[in-house]
Amino acid sequence: MNSWKDLQDILLKFRNERNWEQFHNPKDLALALSIEVAELNELFLWKKPEEADVEKVKDELADVFAYAILLAEKYDLDINEIVKTKVAKNAEKYPVDKAKGTSKKYTEL
Repeated sequence: MNSWKDLQDILLKFRNERNWEQFHNPKDLALALSIEVAELNELFLWKKPEEADVEKVKDELADVFAYAILLAEKYDLDINEIVKTKVAKNAEKYPVDKAKGTSKKYTEL
């Protein structure tokens, strides 16, 4: 397995075998994604990053990716393409000569 499409196929098979597509509209997938991100954040709350339980991080991060992949599928989005496009947009907003080594927002550069 070496592509987003392979993962998407596994997730769709899992979902379809359970008749869960009825619950996977874009709004609810986005909400589920947000909730999973919150659960990931909770693993770091009040801790140093190295204190987080890596096994739990893996589980929550997998849930985040799963819902993101399912949401992309709903809109027939090519994950590779949308990420490349976003990186290109960010490269314009954050040119290396202005953004290197700083966490300032592009409007402050």
